[in-house]
Amino acid sequence: MSNEIPNMYVNDFPKIESPFVREETDEGYYVTPEINEGYEWVFEDDEVLAVEKLHGTNVCVRLVDGRVTGVWNRKERIPRFSKDQGHKYINDGVLESLNRGYVDRLSDGLQYGEVIGEKFHDNPYDIEGHIWIPFEWLKEKCHYRSWGDYPKDYETISRWFKEDLIPMFYARWHGLSFEEVVERDEFIEGLVFHHPNGRMAKLRKDMFPWYGGE
Repeated sequence: MSNEIPNMYVNDFPKIESPFVREETDEGYYVTPEINEGYEWVFEDDEVLAVEKLHGTNVCVRLVDGRVTGVWNRKERIPRFSKDQGHKYINDGVLESLNRGYVDRLSDGLQYGEVIGEKFHDNPYDIEGHIWIPFEWLKEKCHYRSWGDYPKDYETISRWFKEDLIPMFYARWHGLSFEEVVERDEFIEGLVFHHPNGRMAKLRKDMFPWYGGE
């Protein structure tokens, strides 16, 4: 019997909402100072991790005895062999992650992450080729220990995102100091807030009214 699981059992990664209420204005769809109902935990629970959000494509892998037995992009099963170049980039990313040992510490089952690299979103991280970055790896390596050292109110967080949010992943990947990536104004999309019970919320720079990019 095949150990592959039908696509119907692979759930798309859930949509992650903002902890602030968003309103549509003439200028765009932006967050407001009002806290989204049910998301008070982002600001009240000291166990919450603020983790860098990567700008790639969401990919799930299935691990059995530490081996990758299936790969999905959202709900689309990615075949191991395919003429589709998008499939190739995703498979290359998962293979690179395996070679670097990023999968070694993950538990069996479905694991989610982002494939980033040359063919995704103009490659803002200056990656050669492609790599799948598990969310569990990001939680360990790219969370902001300074979260909670300052007031968790809208104005403080907005100012942090605009002026002081460090591109942590870019720095770690390229072996740069945080000062160097800030001085070079390297890319960072935003944060995902993780609660130990599995709840998540997200904030991107482009959710704020001051954002001037695309």
